[in-house]
Amino acid sequence: MKKFILSIIALALLTSCKVNNAPVIETKTLQLSEAQKVRVLQDNDFAFELMKLTIAEASDKNVFISPLSVSLALGMALNGAEGETRTEMENALKLSRLSKEEINVYYRQMQTNLPGLDPKTKLSIANSIWYRNSFKVKPDFLKTNVDYFNSEVASLDFNSPKSVDIINQWCSDNTNGLIPSVIDKIDPLQMMFLINAVYFKGIWVRKFDKEKTEEGIFTNEMNQQVKVNYMNIKDTFAYTEDSFAQYLDLPYGNGAFSMTLILPKETGGANLIFDRLTLSQFNTALEGLFAQEVQVMIPRFKVKNRFDLIPMLQTMGMNKAFTQEAEFDGISDMKPLLINMIQHDTYVEVTEEGTEAAAVTTVGFTTTSVPQTTYFTANRPFGFVIREKSSGVILFMGKMGNVEKH
Repeated sequence: MKKFILSIIALALLTSCKVNNAPVIETKTLQLSEAQKVRVLQDNDFAFELMKLTIAEASDKNVFISPLSVSLALGMALNGAEGETRTEMENALKLSRLSKEEINVYYRQMQTNLPGLDPKTKLSIANSIWYRNSFKVKPDFLKTNVDYFNSEVASLDFNSPKSVDIINQWCSDNTNGLIPSVIDKIDPLQMMFLINAVYFKGIWVRKFDKEKTEEGIFTNEMNQQVKVNYMNIKDTFAYTEDSFAQYLDLPYGNGAFSMTLILPKETGGANLIFDRLTLSQFNTALEGLFAQEVQVMIPRFKVKNRFDLIPMLQTMGMNKAFTQEAEFDGISDMKPLLINMIQHDTYVEVTEEGTEAAAVTTVGFTTTSVPQTTYFTANRPFGFVIREKSSGVILFMGKMGNVEKH
């Protein structure tokens, strides 16, 4: 089975290989149906294209994303999309030959089973739906996302500043504090947020000795030489190379998760990696990994990003969802209802101990006009009734034909 990628830069499933004179590690594997295996390939295809487009679009020199988080957040939104809007979203996510049920079952399988593959590695996946308390959401949309995505659902007063704090606290809680804030304020036209959070903490099977970490020179993509701290280790690892790059697999915990490093043989900038490396080429490299003694030297690093993914997804063919013609009739009868925000916040730190990473994908839905407000202004004679509601018994009745200053 092709290896499932949690995030392009780091979280690939460990390729099974025969390791001579190395510790035998028992690993669990995901049991996938044929349809789900197809979906893994589609998810990885989506991952590679999203990474390539993010690198091209972003001004950041370092780019870290979680395709899994983006896919899950859009998977929730997909349950409310209809017509051409749904078709474009499916195409962008590389979905094909799968029914709505198969898609949802696949997402549930990933969320339910991935976190339990390695008790030595911490992986959590959480989803939530937050909507304005005056916004009427269809119960079936909420139920589907609760059943398949285990989504937490909350109706909030978006006019209250406390709502921002509540949503940000959820993101912080579900990323171990690595991503403490995703929104600063809520626009009056904002109706809903769909949020996915992924948190990962893996300890290397073979830890780097901190005493061996030493300062060295790193030549960046601007061809500038900068000082970094290099971690060093010499041990048996899964390794291979081809005409394009060297590939090294560093396992975490019980080996269910690993970091696959890709080092191009050509110089020319980090963009070169995903500009030229295809998913097929990467899969071939994974299949060719074999155990051998390797002297490893990699820099200790930390990256924090925030990306607006709408331009990337538009390039991938998802357009109608961002327009007034969007068809999210499965969410609400409100017209128009469209996506105005797909924000991707990420964090990763790699040290001698292992890797800690997190991602939050926020999908925001808005309308382009303020919902109609009914006004009741008692500036003329009016009547009133005081009653017991359950029985309907009227206790008092009155009429105010003239109101004096009180």
